[in-house]
Amino acid sequence: MEGPDRPVKRLLSTLRGERHAIPPLWLMRQAGRYLPEYRALRAEKGGFLALATDPVAAAEVTLQPIRRFGFDGAILFSDILMVPWALGQALTFGAGEGPRLTPPLVDHALSALERVPERLEPVYATVQAVAAALPADTTFLGFAGSPWTVATYMVAGAGSKDQGETRRFAYNDPQAFAAIIDAIMDCTVTYLVAQADAGVEAVQLFDSWAGSLSPAQFERWVIAPNAAIVARLKTLRPGLVVIGFPKGAGGKLPAYARETGVDALGLDETVDPVWAHANLPEGMPVQGNLDPLALIAGGVELDRAVDDILAALADRPHVFNLGHGILPDTPVAHVERLIARVRRMG
Repeated sequence: MEGPDRPVKRLLSTLRGERHAIPPLWLMRQAGRYLPEYRALRAEKGGFLALATDPVAAAEVTLQPIRRFGFDGAILFSDILMVPWALGQALTFGAGEGPRLTPPLVDHALSALERVPERLEPVYATVQAVAAALPADTTFLGFAGSPWTVATYMVAGAGSKDQGETRRFAYNDPQAFAAIIDAIMDCTVTYLVAQADAGVEAVQLFDSWAGSLSPAQFERWVIAPNAAIVARLKTLRPGLVVIGFPKGAGGKLPAYARETGVDALGLDETVDPVWAHANLPEGMPVQGNLDPLALIAGGVELDRAVDDILAALADRPHVFNLGHGILPDTPVAHVERLIARVRRMG
């Protein structure tokens, strides 16, 4: 809450449509493997799921980049696959192979899964702990995966390069696939409302694999489900701010922005910010979109990329961020240089 005795939350006000001369800043995956303090805590706790379901540890991870860098936003430390875990699939994170969900729905029925909503309780406890510890001027962001992206993991049981198995499933049996999407939507709304009630002020819908769909399928499996989620969130929690991040959407971004009802739009690194400013709804807040590899490169290339984005989006509400998540081999010194450049301290 903002007021005469509380500092302005610049990130939250930007997401609500206010423009600042120096944009607020946070980074996707800012709590994670590039930080030595995160690596130490993860080694102590063991696997990712054990860390993410320990509210004390997950809160600590969420707060680490705030203490170190003073970002304008804290992003909840969790994973988009918590929803399919709550829907009854088993979730494991194998070393070097990424997450696995079993049984994969390509050859098992959704109806055979036994829902386990209590698996999400540690996330809500984490939110409460972080909300109590954040600086007064820091915005707290929760998140969930968007239905299409979450469904790609539920159907195939793991990530893939082109989501071919799930795309084929959606074409061959759209009724069964729609049932999966609907189940994800229902669980996601419940999940995000509970995050808001526990203390988050804005949420991001991650659609990491939105770019793999044809225009018609994008309308059906990305825009329509996200619009339904946003409408329900706005009814249930009218003050909750929603950021949509359909990675890879490209030329379909204006339709997504107009039709989903999101408050702000995340741009991935492939989007020209000059084009985005010219083609997205006037005054709509945007977030992004530095290439994570430019951050790794550092130096003058990083400075040039930052300056180009700042110039392109200077005339609309803008949250500076990466175009996707920060990579594990990112030097901490480069993050410090980025912050100084955005905040005009270097």
